[in-house]
Amino acid sequence: MCLGVPGLVEEITGNSPLERMGKVRFGGIAREINLSLVPDAQVGDYVIVHVGIAISQIQEAEAERVFRYLDALDESGTLERP
Repeated sequence: MCLGVPGLVEEITGNSPLERMGKVRFGGIAREINLSLVPDAQVGDYVIVHVGIAISQIQEAEAERVFRYLDALDESGTLERP
């Protein structure tokens, strides 16, 4: 099963399209993510990230909806933590 998680682009680095990277925040943590597949993404945009690569852009409302679903799963005990 594949899981793409929404994150907020906070910073973009790299001038070359293939070297485009960004700091993306997922709740309380931020990670360096490859942004080469989302060339139009800008700081403040939400992207779907899978294994360290942003694979698409999404609207803020859709990202918030996913966050609510994930919170509901966590509260129900469906999400297991190691």
